[in-house]
Amino acid sequence: MFRLIDTYIIKRYLTTFFVMLLLFIPIGIMVDVAEKIDKFKENEIPLGEIISYYVDFTWYFGHLLFPIFLFLAVIWFTSKLANNTEVIAILSSGISFNRFLRPYLISATMIASFAFLAGMFIVPKASEGFNEFSFKYLIKRKNDRKTTNLFKQINDKEFIYVSNYNPTRKRALDFALEHFEGDTMTFKIMAQSLRWLEKDSIFRMVNYKKRTIVGDEEYLEQDNVRDTLFDFSIQDLAPLNYKAETLSMFELNDFIEAEERSGSVLINQHLLVRHKRYSLPVSAFILTLIAVAVSSFKRRGGMGVNLAFGIALGFIFIFFDKIFGVMVAKSNFSPALAAWLPLLLFSLLALGLLNYAKR
Repeated sequence: MFRLIDTYIIKRYLTTFFVMLLLFIPIGIMVDVAEKIDKFKENEIPLGEIISYYVDFTWYFGHLLFPIFLFLAVIWFTSKLANNTEVIAILSSGISFNRFLRPYLISATMIASFAFLAGMFIVPKASEGFNEFSFKYLIKRKNDRKTTNLFKQINDKEFIYVSNYNPTRKRALDFALEHFEGDTMTFKIMAQSLRWLEKDSIFRMVNYKKRTIVGDEEYLEQDNVRDTLFDFSIQDLAPLNYKAETLSMFELNDFIEAEERSGSVLINQHLLVRHKRYSLPVSAFILTLIAVAVSSFKRRGGMGVNLAFGIALGFIFIFFDKIFGVMVAKSNFSPALAAWLPLLLFSLLALGLLNYAKR
């Protein structure tokens, strides 16, 4: 009997969740099309690129909002079970409330596992396509990267600085490279401009100067134009703000390690992306427990009250998630706290609601 009940709840859970996805994702696409159709016409965007954008849109927002869809799905079908007195019948058969939760947690594990794999290996590619399309066609003021007063450590001994970087022309102004042996600077390279020549795969410096220090002696080398190679790529000067979102699990770890070593000002935002890759699947369990707790018994007003309560909690969850994300971007707030604190708060809420539901 227990196995039949488990199978019944798991089927209802998964079916309702995917119906929610199939219901809300097309609505989201239609709203987005209605909002952007003028820009599509204005920029004469090819139909193929628009279709590709909405495939990426589906993965990007489906993954971002799946905890809310899951939350509403569990409230919906559990409320129907409660209104049909099925929950009372199940609990009256000798199944404890904790045992009643097992199929819910099994279902949440299945969805969380898929969400984790998708978030690590599928969604990053969709995020890349979504952001590239947005910045290419839809966002007029392209704040997709920091391009002024850039300072980076490129290896254990060398630091670079540029006052301005043009990613379109792959050109940097007021370039300086300092090389250290221990705490002593041994040489410094300066140039009015630095440009990457794709055809020849070299850097070209204009008004080149190199100051070399040997003991108490200094030597100055100058040239109008100097071609050379460096231990960095031109894109390393100013990586995209959303770069971390576009990388798979292993690529992201390597990227964060390199950004930490270089002293990137965006390191906290990159760390937040990595923490959310792990915290988002965990939210499936917490929101499932809350949803069962608030909808497993009849209320005056029926299913509508449960759904209203669920939608309100969903918006509160999104609010906390966004406000902590802004705090990371605008201050030195811990990325780990920003990703996990909302889940901790909702875990306490889940425990309180479960204790109330058991009584």
